[in-house]
Amino acid sequence: MEFFKIRRDIPFMRNALIFNVISFATFALAVFFLFTRGLHLSVEFTGGTLMEVNYTQAADVGKIRDTVAGLGLTDVQVQNFGTSRDVMIRLPAQKGVSTAQQSDKVLAALKAANPDVTLRRTEFVGPQVGEELAHDGLKALGMVVFGIMVYLAFRFEWKYAVAAIIANLHDVVIILGFFAFFQWEFSLAVLAAVLAVLGYSVNESVVIFDRIRENFRRYRKMTTVEIIDNAITSTISRTIITHGSTQIMVLSMLLFGGPTLFYFALALTIGILFGIYSSVFVAAAIAMWLGIKREDLIKANTKKDEDPNDPNAGATV
Repeated sequence: MEFFKIRRDIPFMRNALIFNVISFATFALAVFFLFTRGLHLSVEFTGGTLMEVNYTQAADVGKIRDTVAGLGLTDVQVQNFGTSRDVMIRLPAQKGVSTAQQSDKVLAALKAANPDVTLRRTEFVGPQVGEELAHDGLKALGMVVFGIMVYLAFRFEWKYAVAAIIANLHDVVIILGFFAFFQWEFSLAVLAAVLAVLGYSVNESVVIFDRIRENFRRYRKMTTVEIIDNAITSTISRTIITHGSTQIMVLSMLLFGGPTLFYFALALTIGILFGIYSSVFVAAAIAMWLGIKREDLIKANTKKDEDPNDPNAGATV
């Protein structure tokens, strides 16, 4: 499906070096902020108090959040749990304050706002649990990266795998850099968004690489740069349709999903935008500089690979 078709190839690779210098500078800044400021980890990673409260009628989550924030507590997560009358509250750990003292203080404030509230349970999420979650998150990220490299190496060639992973890690680190610079809360939902961006970004790279492989079969006398420019240009319509529809959905979560989905949608928004950029200007350019060529993908020249409309069909390389 295509909304439009561009007749003349856009010379994307002409300015590939400039865009990659910009990418490297952005990447370096992201790494700098990660080391100097660090991530603002949520309760799942740092430990804290978890409370489950119940109301006789549907709970006003926004009002509950304002009530808890009025106690001077920051980074509090408030969300419905199970039904509209059940609410889960996650509180960050406070020095010198026990879990019981913290939960009693919050419950007293909630009862002052609405006497019908009752405490179902309260428990402490210790730092050990946070360390395990962080370790499991990094393990999941590593497994995703390894799986993508193996997949691309088998489907295409090792140069494409290296180019795609560099581009994808570029996206991930920049997302983390944004969260470190602005000190946005980094939760498990955001980690899930980062992993989703990895898969989403590699999909765009695979589409472009697949078109590059087709072009190597069809156009025997095109240079590698011309092959890549043609591949990117011919997939622009598909890119706009796919990323545009996805971005509309993500923006709807960002604008109307409330605080629970805000940072999840924000991470996806950043990832989608940089995913398009990296697939075109980072992955394709790195593959070009690694020296991809027709012989990497096609072992033998056959008549069936040729495009009958190509005036250069049948020519030897």
